[in-house]
Amino acid sequence: MITYELCLLFRLMPKTELVSSLKRTANAIYDKGGILRKLENLGTRDTPHKISAHGMVHRKASCFVYEINVPPTKLEDLNEELGRDVDIVRRHIFKKNTFDEVKECTLHEEMLPVPYRKDVQDLLEQARKLDKPKFVYGNNLDHYPFQK
Repeated sequence: MITYELCLLFRLMPKTELVSSLKRTANAIYDKGGILRKLENLGTRDTPHKISAHGMVHRKASCFVYEINVPPTKLEDLNEELGRDVDIVRRHIFKKNTFDEVKECTLHEEMLPVPYRKDVQDLLEQARKLDKPKFVYGNNLDHYPFQK
């Protein structure tokens, strides 16, 4: 399964209610066939702007980040279910980048001038392969179109 980050902003509430909301969110993930990998508390913060959600205006929120594995077909259902939760002010699901290949770098490669580095040469080769239209000076315009 693909790893996602679920960023949640909860409304300000007592710790016991916050714990029950976190458990309810975790159960929603489990019900969709997902796995909870990590839960990170980012604390209570001021929101960058006032946020209206569920008929209330919020200027502060408790921020949490879940690292989850959920089947991609269930993401929309999970997002919809979390949207109906009155304790959640904002929610966003991001695909977490995983780097499979580890590129080894040597000092010799880093000390080369930029045009001689392999990755720069690869980019230049890709640019040469692109079929870009060329500007033609004789375009048969009888006047300069950009006069004031």
